[in-house]
Amino acid sequence: MVNRCNFISLKLVTILVTVALSMGLVVSAEACTRALYVGDNGLVVTGRSMDWGEDMHSELWVFPKGMSRNGAAGPDSVTWTSKYGSLIVSTYAGGSVDGMNEEGLVMNGLFLAESDFGPSDDRPTISITALGQYILDNFGSVSEAVEGMSSDPIRVIAPILPNGRGSHCHVSLSDPTGDSAIFEYIDGDLVIHHGKEYKVMTNSPSYDQQLAIKRYWEGVDPLTFLPGSIRGADRFARVSFLINNIPTKLDPNTITAVPDETYENQAVASVLSVIRSIGTPLGISVPSKPNLSSTLWRTVWNQSDLILYFDSATTPNTFWVPLSPLDFSADAEVKKLPMDEEEVYAGNAADEFVVTEPFEFIPAKEN
Repeated sequence: MVNRCNFISLKLVTILVTVALSMGLVVSAEACTRALYVGDNGLVVTGRSMDWGEDMHSELWVFPKGMSRNGAAGPDSVTWTSKYGSLIVSTYAGGSVDGMNEEGLVMNGLFLAESDFGPSDDRPTISITALGQYILDNFGSVSEAVEGMSSDPIRVIAPILPNGRGSHCHVSLSDPTGDSAIFEYIDGDLVIHHGKEYKVMTNSPSYDQQLAIKRYWEGVDPLTFLPGSIRGADRFARVSFLINNIPTKLDPNTITAVPDETYENQAVASVLSVIRSIGTPLGISVPSKPNLSSTLWRTVWNQSDLILYFDSATTPNTFWVPLSPLDFSADAEVKKLPMDEEEVYAGNAADEFVVTEPFEFIPAKEN
C-alpha cells in the first residue's frame, strides 16, 4: 500500500532512473542500508548499517515507559508520555536513529537527501531527531504507526547537525509479524509505503524510484551480474537479492545440532553477513569523492526474541543486549551503555548499562 497523491508512473520512473544510473547521477555520500528477514518459522530479524562521514558518538540507551517528552521544535512542539519502553542507538548525544521498543517494533532512520518537510503551518512540531523516538514511544506495531501517522498530524523540522549538515532522513519500521513500512517526506507530503514486501531500504533516490530500480534489476540474472558500487541504488538491488536468498530455515546438512537457538543464531549471522557485505571500509578515501562515508556500526534486531546485536567497525567484537533483563517500568531510571570513550564489550552487555540523565533532542527551528 502506498499513500500519495499524484504518484509518478512506475514505467516513467524506471526510464528516468535507468538513465540517471547510466550517467552516474544517483550518488549518496551517506550509505546506510536496512534489510528485513523473515524465516519459515516466523522468526523476524532486521539489520541495518550506519554510514557517516565522521564519528557520531553513538551510544545505547534504555528508556522506560512513562517518560515525558517534548518534540524540541519551538513553542509549538508536540508533547507526549511514552507508552512503551525502548532500547535505542543515539547520534551526537541528541537523537534516536535506531531502536526497538518492548513490543518488538523496530525503527531505523537513514539519510535521504530528497527529504522535503514542507512549509510552516499550524500543526504541532517535532525535530526529526525526535521523530523515531516518538514512533517507538507511541506505537506497538507497524500497522498502529501507519494508522497513527497517516494523517500527517505533526510537522517535522530538520535541524542542522553538529557537522553542519542537514538532518534529512526517511524512516523504516518493522515488527515481529514481518510487517514493514517506509515513511518519507517528499515535496512537503508524508509518503507511506506499507507492506511486508518492502524489505530493503537504502538512501537516495526516494523509495518509489528505489522500487523502480528493483524492477529493472529483476530482469538481470543476479548470478551473472549485480551492481557493485556503493551508490544507494546499487546497494538496494544487491541487498534485495541477498536478503531474499539467504536460508530461511536451518540446514541439517551443515549443522547437526538443531535446537531453536541454533537456527536463530544462524539467521542473525546471515543477516549480519548481508549487512557487512555492503559496508564501506572504515577510513576509505577517494580524492574525487571527498564526502564519502564509512560504515561506523551495524545493528541486527531479533524481533521475535527481543535481542539487539551490535557490530562496531572500530572493534573486532560483536556484542548483544537482550531486552528481557532491562527495566522498562514507568518508575525505572534511564540507563546508557557508554561507547564514546573506546569502551569494548563482548557477549551479553545488558549488565553494563549505567544510570544516566537522558539526552535532549537536537532542537529544530524555523528557517
